[in-house]
Amino acid sequence: MSTHMRRRNFLAAPVAAGMAQTPSQTPLWERESYGGGTGSTEYTAEVVIDRKRPGKPYRGKVLAAIQPHCDDIPIFCGGTVLKLIDEGYTGYLITLSNDSMAGEGKSIGEIVLANERDTMEVARRLNCKDSFFLNYPNHNMDAWPVVEMRARLVFLFRVLKVDTVMVYDPSALYERNPDHYTTARAVESAGWMSRSAWDYPEHFRAGLTPHGPSDYFYFARGPQIVNRVVDIGDYMDAKVHANLANVTQGPAGNNGAKLRRALAAKGRKLPLLGEDDETANREYTKMFALGRDRVRGRKHGLQYAEYFHYVGPDESAAEAYAERYSVPL
Repeated sequence: MSTHMRRRNFLAAPVAAGMAQTPSQTPLWERESYGGGTGSTEYTAEVVIDRKRPGKPYRGKVLAAIQPHCDDIPIFCGGTVLKLIDEGYTGYLITLSNDSMAGEGKSIGEIVLANERDTMEVARRLNCKDSFFLNYPNHNMDAWPVVEMRARLVFLFRVLKVDTVMVYDPSALYERNPDHYTTARAVESAGWMSRSAWDYPEHFRAGLTPHGPSDYFYFARGPQIVNRVVDIGDYMDAKVHANLANVTQGPAGNNGAKLRRALAAKGRKLPLLGEDDETANREYTKMFALGRDRVRGRKHGLQYAEYFHYVGPDESAAEAYAERYSVPL
């Protein structure tokens, strides 16, 4: 995903009259870098809206949607995963915890198995090619060596040739779930190290090469820097369908049907939920479980949207300057 392609296809938010040039208009050598995670707050000034692209502009690209728990990716970036895969990406779903601490079941083992089955179905509904489970202890991932998680992720990034990742924001505020911030930090460091020829060189004896993501879509449950708004209007129904696969845990699943039955027991009904469980689950999920997408979309003139802190590829002021000003010998 080149810088040129990214800026040509994203629509910038309106800029008030009289303001200075936005970062994309200012030459790279005349501003602070805001790519590769090495810039400053300067790059947050430009919020861009990512709309659906025709054709398959990202054919050959690979994305890894990475989550600690089975419901994280479908809730926070399911629409963006569907959109990018529709635009040509090959997608993989990677789950780091064993999901043993959340969901309905008679035992921990039963919950783990049920969540694994749900996750496989989520991956299928998101059109991912495959799903990987790293099986770290749920709610206790911060007690596990991050360096081990990093090593396994570096291997996956190289073997799958991952170009883009989606994961929790490693710098998010007020995140109380240790699995969330542990996963995010492991991914952040693994993405950086996987591109180095000096880290885990034994991989190269097995035929792998240095390779890692250059695009990061970070999402968060709490406050975060948002510089990318993805229009998911065309993918909202499919996102709802993916979230309905998480019946063991999560805010979607069968919760609409449960509410419908609870109201019926009191002699009441909610017209929104329709006359059957399938309709109840679908409409409940769209209205309540994924209500943030509607609220966020409305703020930008869209029907539904997902928010991200996007960090793009490294940038070189020297290369940009040379491209513009170099002359024949």
